[in-house]
Amino acid sequence: MTVLQRPLTGIRVIGLEQYMSGPYCTMLLADAGAEVIKIERPGAGDPRRAISPFFEKDGVKKAGGFIGYNRNKKSLALNLRDEAGQEVLRKLVAGADVVVENLRPGAMDKMGLGYDQLKTLNSRLIYAMISGYGRLPGYQSKYSNWPAFDIVAEAMSGVMDLIGFADKPPTYTLYGMADVYSGMMAAYGIMQALFMRERTGKGQLVDVSMLDNMLALNERMVTLYSTTREEPKRGCLEHLWPRGAFQCQDGYVALNVPDDIVWQRLATAIGRPDLVDDPRSTTGTSRAAHADVLQPLIEAWMADKTRAEVVETLNAAGMPTAPVYTAKDVFEDEHFRIRQMLVEIDDPEVGPHTFARTTPHLSAAPEIPLNPAPKLGQHTRPILEALGYSAGEVDKLVEDGVVGVSD
Repeated sequence: MTVLQRPLTGIRVIGLEQYMSGPYCTMLLADAGAEVIKIERPGAGDPRRAISPFFEKDGVKKAGGFIGYNRNKKSLALNLRDEAGQEVLRKLVAGADVVVENLRPGAMDKMGLGYDQLKTLNSRLIYAMISGYGRLPGYQSKYSNWPAFDIVAEAMSGVMDLIGFADKPPTYTLYGMADVYSGMMAAYGIMQALFMRERTGKGQLVDVSMLDNMLALNERMVTLYSTTREEPKRGCLEHLWPRGAFQCQDGYVALNVPDDIVWQRLATAIGRPDLVDDPRSTTGTSRAAHADVLQPLIEAWMADKTRAEVVETLNAAGMPTAPVYTAKDVFEDEHFRIRQMLVEIDDPEVGPHTFARTTPHLSAAPEIPLNPAPKLGQHTRPILEALGYSAGEVDKLVEDGVVGVSD
């Protein structure tokens, strides 16, 4: 009888990671079945272990963000500034498939542990580096060695300039969106490199830039400017309307009318078929120019209706519509439970809590594993012993501050 396995079962990943982008990438790989060994600084660990919000139980406090992004991983507390610690990493890499790194640009190279050095130990190694501006030789700019957080990538990609209202300053999107999306793209790049390795037998460098990723997401801005030399304006759609949130009795619903066919459906559904031929609303451009007149007409029809009533009526008319949900709404809608998108991770110290499942669903693979995030150094001993270190040698490394253990 064949036992179903996750797609990356048997792949070993070394995570030289911290904060969000690297950990999110390796979480995707771990959820896909890979063995992920997370390298952390002894004593402190990933800085996200100390960032709120926290779960607390019986005097134990753990960071929710850390638990959420580090499930299904092993923790090796290792001091990479020590030569003995660097030797441990080299032994690990010699038998690994993938390294994921999102440390400050150049940090690994300064320690002699960059891709050029590590690939000599393992020609099949895939080394994915996530940075703000990209670090692949031949594709480096004057920004390449700058540190970056997600909001920097949102700003320089033009995304931030488009978020908010015309009479207000630019603002950010989802917290950490550039990090999360970059983690996803790093995982996508790693999968491509793994597939190529099946053909060539060779590993390679995977270069992931947060700024690149956010610009790729902002492709409509690029296309518009390339075609018309027009810059899209924050909070002001000039060629497309309606698109946005519309108020009804108990909240908001989201509408998007990409063409005149869908506008005809909407106008008819709200009892205003006259708007189909009204010069103020015959095209997306004219509707955008007269949004201040048309939006009150739409919201007047919605005023005595609940979100559910509006959504049911408009969807039935072929007008894709959805309620604007709050976090509470998400947790209460059974759709997300049916899709198993809200998964429960049971931490042995702070108990069970709910997190978002990674996607996609695969029909021929078992569900993702739900192992809790590790304690700092929880797997140091078994990992080192598997590398050939004796119990006494591990004790000496602990005593010298080269590694940390949780026991």
